[in-house]
Amino acid sequence: MNRITPFLWFDDQAEEAMNFYVSVFRNSKILTVNRASGRVMSVTFELDGQQFMALNAGPQFRFSEAVSFYVHCESQAEVDEYWDTLSAGGEPGRCGWLKDKFGLSWQIVPSELPRLLNDPDPAKAQAVVGAMMKMSKIVIADLERAHDKQSG
Repeated sequence: MNRITPFLWFDDQAEEAMNFYVSVFRNSKILTVNRASGRVMSVTFELDGQQFMALNAGPQFRFSEAVSFYVHCESQAEVDEYWDTLSAGGEPGRCGWLKDKFGLSWQIVPSELPRLLNDPDPAKAQAVVGAMMKMSKIVIADLERAHDKQSG
């Protein structure tokens, strides 16, 4: 068991959200569904090895961008898959951020981005930042093109 488990507060969609997230991420599974008086009260599930808990507790609290889940992607195909699936019914943001249909924020980030941003040539790194700032979904080829246009 993980020492730290994200705990998500939903109005009444905990089970629906769990089923959605488990369908999106490989190596994921439902662990428990706790019911009281015939209603789902809480659920636990695992997404690619990370355990989560979710509670149906009413509309008092909403998700905000102050907390997001960072998804490491190894290819443009992974970026596209996670972006398209998680943003469906939600809201695309800027620079790889999105809100899913439940209002939870995600960052869909290719592994190339940190490498390009950490280039020792500040002009190249800044060109990557400039390109990323114009994007909603991150496009690796566009980042690389901006990076390679700069000469140090």
